[in-house]
Amino acid sequence: MENDSFIVRLATPDDDIYAQQISEETERSAIARGSGISKRPVSSIIEKIHDGKAVVAVSGDGHWAGFSYIEEWESGKFVSNSGLIVSPEYRQLGVAAAIKEEIFRLSREKYPEAQIFSITSGLAIMKLNTRLGFEPVTYSEITTDEHFWQGCKSCVNHNVLEGKCRCNCLCTAMLFNPSKN
Repeated sequence: MENDSFIVRLATPDDDIYAQQISEETERSAIARGSGISKRPVSSIIEKIHDGKAVVAVSGDGHWAGFSYIEEWESGKFVSNSGLIVSPEYRQLGVAAAIKEEIFRLSREKYPEAQIFSITSGLAIMKLNTRLGFEPVTYSEITTDEHFWQGCKSCVNHNVLEGKCRCNCLCTAMLFNPSKN
């Protein structure tokens, strides 16, 4: 997808140069919002890029504008759309919507039978997900993979999740089921 001020595309190894910025902005954003954004290590971001499971938005002059990636769970039964972050100077320009649409397209292309889930505490992402056919669900309807839940440990709200025995948290789980759409 192209816009006058940014391009959204599949990330390539050339985009490794943005990994540190993406990691740092994800952490800064979580702290500033007091939200449940889990920290993303630079090595994990690079791994997603090299595996062809990441989407990046870049400005016309080559600055990082946004990022998201997909992760497979339970042998492809579930796929998560995760790590959506937009650089502060590109917020309110449609970057998040463009990335969300592209990461969803990539998820459907790579895993056409998978149920796609997204966990968010942000109204804007909930609206984007709804537009794409996601529905709010309980946590029992998404992956039970222990590795997924380990990723929540760096979230500021992890104690809430564990206190609720992983039944719910401050984030909303949303699910796209291809058999219903």
